[in-house]
Amino acid sequence: MSDKIKFELEFPIHASPQLLFQYLSTPSGLSEWFADNVNSRGELFTFIWDDSEEQAKMISKKTAERIKFKWLNNEDEDDNSIFFELRIQVDEITKDVSLMVTDFAEEDEIDETKMLWDNQISSLKQILGSG
Repeated sequence: MSDKIKFELEFPIHASPQLLFQYLSTPSGLSEWFADNVNSRGELFTFIWDDSEEQAKMISKKTAERIKFKWLNNEDEDDNSIFFELRIQVDEITKDVSLMVTDFAEEDEIDETKMLWDNQISSLKQILGSG
């Protein structure tokens, strides 16, 4: 088992938490910015990019706050380092909204994974008119 390293990214987003959450938690919302297509059957989500397909189980969700997915393609089912979480953070004073991304990557893939998230969130901001 390889040890993946946890990292967190923060992206300021100019949108209401309720609107943003729709893009984080629904197949139609996720397919607009995260993957080419997303299907769900209950808690099981299938993410489709070009010619690859990944399945993830939604393991926690709190409306307008956070959603967490666990990747199912890993042989080691007990490995908890194969999830990603999207958390909406609202500054109590300024009411600024940020999207916090928690993910894991191999040490030599961290920069590449962070760039991928930058690109994905950039697409999300364009869709929200927040870019």
